[in-house]
Formats: sequence, structure tokens, C-alpha cells
Amino acid sequence: MQPTLWCKVKEDAVPVWDQFLTDRDREHLRHWGKRQSDPLGQRPVVLVIDVYYSAVGHERKPLLESIQQWPMSCGEDGWVAIDHMQQLLPAARRAGIPVVYIKALPGFPTDASRVAERGQRATGAAEDSLPADIRKLSNEIVKEIAPEPGDLVLGKAAPSAFSGTPLLQYLQMIRADTVIVCGETTSGCVRAAVVDAVSNRLKVGIVEECCFDRTQAAHAMNLFDMHQKYGEVINMTAALAYFEEVAAARERTATMS
Repeated sequence: MQPTLWCKVKEDAVPVWDQFLTDRDREHLRHWGKRQSDPLGQRPVVLVIDVYYSAVGHERKPLLESIQQWPMSCGEDGWVAIDHMQQLLPAARRAGIPVVYIKALPGFPTDASRVAERGQRATGAAEDSLPADIRKLSNEIVKEIAPEPGDLVLGKAAPSAFSGTPLLQYLQMIRADTVIVCGETTSGCVRAAVVDAVSNRLKVGIVEECCFDRTQAAHAMNLFDMHQKYGEVINMTAALAYFEEVAAARERTATMS
């Protein structure tokens, strides 16, 4: 039997949550904190969660400008994450790792609907004020990371990628043992998918640079919390190395067959 594959954030990397930890938090982590990396498996699937235009806007703008037209936008932080996904997703496909996109089903209110309503009340913005050809992009996956032939796109009815979708059945069908998660929001739909994945006994990796949120502190501390409790937060370097290791392991297995 092949050994379990695993990887971790580089030893010299400073995690994004470090700046938000208090002195008491740091002291507590000396006693309670995570001591070793959680393993990642040999049959991963990449989940791309809610990376559509209403989450980032149709133009690359800072958050406080973007929400003037797109109330639920995460602004430029989302576009920076998309830049990293443009490297992550092709690497996964080259390694033969399936890519699954998750997006909201029209007509099913989720946490995003409530965020949009709050944003409209606070800023006076409304997507209805945008030109029709731009407004129709709202629930469309951003073209820079658009699905390619062979990718799967699933609609969901609630925050979690597992809610109202055949995702779990698909993962079982292809005998996946790991999900590598990216998308938005770190504190909302990403976290919901991570918790459900763990609840279904899957190993979980969360790519730090490929997740984003509207609130920097929420983004950082939810990554921290997921890393401590539910999975392994990895950086891009570790994610790409992991993909290469998965591909190499598959080739070794094929050679031995």
C-alpha cells in the first residue's frame, strides 16, 4: 500500500492569521495548538466555490469602490485570489485531478442573498442599476477561471457545496479521499464546505492564497480555525507540490500494474 501523501505550509512562512492573534492566544497555542500536519490523500478533487462576478465585481476595484455597484463584492482581494487560481487549476488538470465548480442555484436564497441585502441598505447600491449586459453576469463564473471541458459545475441550494447537490455522490463514485478547497467566502461558503467535507470523512486542504472574504479579519481567523480543527491550510507552493506528488504516485501505480 502506498503511503499517505501530505504537505504543509513552509516552515518559514508566516500565516495570514498571525497578525490577529493576541498574546493570550499565542500562549494558549503553546499548549493546545496543532502539532503536525493533517494528511492529504492520494485521490483529491479541487472545489472552486462561488467565484462569480457578484463576488468580485465585473472590474478589478478595491473593496469600498466595488461594493458601490456590487453590494456583495469582495473587491480586489477576490481578484488576487483569482490570479492564484489561474495557476492552481491548470496545475490540477495537468496532474489529472478533477475540478468541480460550485455556484448558487437561481431562486434559492443563501447567505449571499442576505449579504447583498445588507450591502444595498448600507451603500444604496443595487445590481439592478447596472447595464443589463453586465448585470446578467452576476451568477456567472469569472471568465479568467472558467470551467474547461471535463470539469463539473454544480448548483447548490445553501451555503455548503454539499447541500442540495450530488457532490458527495460524485466524490464517492470516483473514490475521492480529499478535497482541496478555494473560493469565497472563507468565513461562509468555504467554511461550510470544509465542515461538511470533514463530516463526510474526507481529508481537506484549503489553499490560503486562493480563498477570499469581504472582511480581512474574518478571512484570516477562519483560516486559522479551519487549520486547527478541520483540515490543512496550505500555501500555493505546497499545493502545487502536492499535485505533482499525486501525479507521480499515479504514474508509479500505472507502471507497476
